Amino acid sequence: MNIMKWQFISRLFALAVIVNSFGPLAGAAGSRSANTPNIVVILVDDLGYMDIGANNPNCFYETPNIDGLAATGLRFTDGYAANPVCSPTRYSLVTGKYPTRVRATNFFSGKRGGKFRPAPLNDNMPLDEITIAQALKDKGYATFFAGKCHLGSSEEYYPQNRGFDVNIGGYHRGGPYSGKRYFAPFENPQIKVESPAGEHLPARLARETAGFIEANKDKPFLAYLAFYSVHTPLMGRPDLVEKYKKKAEGIAGAEFADEEQIFGDKPRKVRILQKHAVYAAMVEAMDQAVGKVLNQLEASGVADNTVVLLTSDNGGLSTSEGSPTSNLPLRGGKGWVYEGGIREPWIVRYPGVTKAGAVCAEPICSIDLFPTVATAAGVNVKHDIDGIDIRPALEGKTLSRKSLFWHYPHYSNQGGIPGGAIREGDFKLIERYEDGQVHLYNLASDIGEANDLAAAMPERVEQMRGRLHTWYQSVDAQFLQPKDGKTPWRPAYAK
Repeated sequence: MNIMKWQFISRLFALAVIVNSFGPLAGAAGSRSANTPNIVVILVDDLGYMDIGANNPNCFYETPNIDGLAATGLRFTDGYAANPVCSPTRYSLVTGKYPTRVRATNFFSGKRGGKFRPAPLNDNMPLDEITIAQALKDKGYATFFAGKCHLGSSEEYYPQNRGFDVNIGGYHRGGPYSGKRYFAPFENPQIKVESPAGEHLPARLARETAGFIEANKDKPFLAYLAFYSVHTPLMGRPDLVEKYKKKAEGIAGAEFADEEQIFGDKPRKVRILQKHAVYAAMVEAMDQAVGKVLNQLEASGVADNTVVLLTSDNGGLSTSEGSPTSNLPLRGGKGWVYEGGIREPWIVRYPGVTKAGAVCAEPICSIDLFPTVATAAGVNVKHDIDGIDIRPALEGKTLSRKSLFWHYPHYSNQGGIPGGAIREGDFKLIERYEDGQVHLYNLASDIGEANDLAAAMPERVEQMRGRLHTWYQSVDAQFLQPKDGKTPWRPAYAK
């Protein structure tokens, strides 16, 4: 071998040694880059906007860990779910799309009837949807899911087949209805290793999430913790239930009232005072589980490179099934297109982007989680979605979006009547589907939606309703079906 060739080979070998000393090349699958943050999504089931101390200084429930997350991140005052019940919002969170696009407009399988037959319902998330887990997995992220999925009727729809490397507890059920429910044994087919007898479900899910974080701290990861809490059945840890029973003794006043219904012809009992000891125990136990995950980020040394997002799938349960919480001053609750049914806790901590303790009034929605997370992870979204990257709002800037939309063509288990809505600026228009009646509210001055401005502002009603109907057409919205020879209202274009 001549000397020039030997020198060339020697230099290549030396260069390889130097490169190897720095570890894998940036951007390689599973590698860590300074610009590749971890993502932790915390989704709480049925948690109302007023159920956390950060949103409600007079909250009966104690949520120090969630409040601490808000104090170190950014809290949205006008954050929304895409639907007033669970499965549609869960669809929107993982796809970035309005659930109406695939007729996933009620909880799976929620086919409850009323005066009219509900709109056709698709109760499986289509298998060709690209989930946030799939998008990040293709970018080299380790992906993990724990808790409630409720997005399909069989295993092909479960998280492990939708981009998540690990699935702990996610299947077709909408609540912990097997075994001893919130206490082990859970008898959940997607919890392969049973917990010790008596272990609390939120603690188990947090333990699994914390374990995943520690095991994957040296590479980018997505941890999606979707609590079953605080959904029914109403069951709390005995120690916490006793704590809140004592706390409730010092709270006086009526717990319920009859709310006048715009959407119906009967008064409905609604909780107006937070005092439910079992529900309070469920909220605090969930908050403790959130704390375990946040503490693990610190212990694993990745908190400064992890985006944490916390929200809920619909408003607090205030009008049925025990009516355990009050959403006041918000009107209505789960199952209603009033603010109490769709306005949610929304907290984002994005190191280097959000300011500690910041508060933002920009309206955002669950459709925005996918594009925001994808952009943070460096994923180029090439397919059509409805959400937007909310990073400008996280930086204290305004968003350019004009409108947000809702479409719920069903009778909810909580008494809600089928309806749709559009929000633009401070104004929100609600349209009910039985008869087409509309109502207009200025949320800046009337967050409780008590003062209907429709008659006083006909031009605004016409404009907002026109844009709502244009949106209906763009997403192929379906409406109530005839029943007993009676035909419900439909938009003019659909007749």
